[in-house]
Amino acid sequence: MKNVIEVKRLVKKYKNFVLGPIDVNIPSGCIIGLIGENGAGKTTFIKALLNIIKVDVGNVKIFGKDYLKEEDKIKEDIGVVLDNMFFSSNLKVKEVNSIMKGVYKTWDEDLFFNYIDGFSLPTNKKIKTLSEGMKKKLEIATALSHHPKLLILDEPTSKLDPVVRSEILDIFMEFVSDENHSIIFSTHITSDLEYIADKIIFINNGEVIMDKYRDEILDSYGILKCDLDEFENIDKEDIISYKKNRYGYNILIENKDKLSKKYKKYILDKISLDELMFLIIKGVK
Repeated sequence: MKNVIEVKRLVKKYKNFVLGPIDVNIPSGCIIGLIGENGAGKTTFIKALLNIIKVDVGNVKIFGKDYLKEEDKIKEDIGVVLDNMFFSSNLKVKEVNSIMKGVYKTWDEDLFFNYIDGFSLPTNKKIKTLSEGMKKKLEIATALSHHPKLLILDEPTSKLDPVVRSEILDIFMEFVSDENHSIIFSTHITSDLEYIADKIIFINNGEVIMDKYRDEILDSYGILKCDLDEFENIDKEDIISYKKNRYGYNILIENKDKLSKKYKKYILDKISLDELMFLIIKGVK
């Protein structure tokens, strides 16, 4: 499987925060989920990929080309949804089509208005009158309507109700179904990623601390639960991190199948991405 994005030794330094060095490869035909708490570096990483911010060190290749040097040749094939809308709030929804026709050679007017109709967006209303959820749907419609090969999405399903979120996720899954399209998807709604992501990249304090396939994470990691007086019976080499509560301990472990045989009398639960993030970031090491 070829890589749609290759990032090598990427570093961006701010006064009180450093992103990187980051080395990741993103395979074609996959949905990549970016997770991490607020301020971890997810949005900074996305902006660095898109050359919105200039990096201090590193190289980004998209479709095998140096994006930092050949952006104009590559951006036609990239659809983007950022956390803040980039359209003027005084534009009407239908006027977005007129503007984007002049931006992208591959802009598809019929496809755009199909999405607008499907999302029940009013074409004659100004963007500033739309709800936050409707603005997000407009961004997604715009990102998809020039037939990109790669979508880079920062919180694309935030502010959407569960029904619309489900519809959007189905659109994303259909987008990558031919294996020639890819998505990078940053979100705090990790249940979305449990549903559609192929791979998870976990960023914490500006560093990639996990880069694994979703099924590998959910199949291998687990939460071992024990009473307060049983904690000393757990081998320390089996503990990644733990959180003590009123009744006992929740212990993050890896290699769930092996440890389920070792600790037969204890409860060993499946883990969610939310729980994984919490125990890695907030748990005692």
